[in-house]
Amino acid sequence: MAVVVETEIEIRAPLAHAWKILTDFSRYGEWNPLIVRATGPLVPGSRIAVSVSLPGREAMIFRPTLVVLEEEKELRWRGSLAVPGLFSGEHAFIVTERDGGILQFVHREHFRGLLVPLLSRRWFERVRHGFEGMNEALKARAEKNGIEFFKE
Repeated sequence: MAVVVETEIEIRAPLAHAWKILTDFSRYGEWNPLIVRATGPLVPGSRIAVSVSLPGREAMIFRPTLVVLEEEKELRWRGSLAVPGLFSGEHAFIVTERDGGILQFVHREHFRGLLVPLLSRRWFERVRHGFEGMNEALKARAEKNGIEFFKE
């Protein structure tokens, strides 16, 4: 079974600026309420470590593999439990530039495995709220620091 949680938000900031914020793992603790810590090389095939704090829960540490890094477009990693087929997730950040310098930021996780049906709807809603919190924080940070770009 599979479940996809997807959120999106519009950000009014330069693409390069928003991308830099998104890929600067060393500063996640300053602004990111969902992924409170991330370390590791931004190189496809490498293992990274992410500490995720869902609303109302203790932080959990995952060690996924970075599978896609397409500059100023997509960052994606995949992780799973030790036993193949039980539970895995593919986490993606996708940034698309629209007319007028508006960015569309898509934040998605594709959950798969035998344990997925055992997770409650409430758990998936908590994931969605966590994604939305990160989206809003990214928007606020990018727009605050990128406002000069849009001044006429």
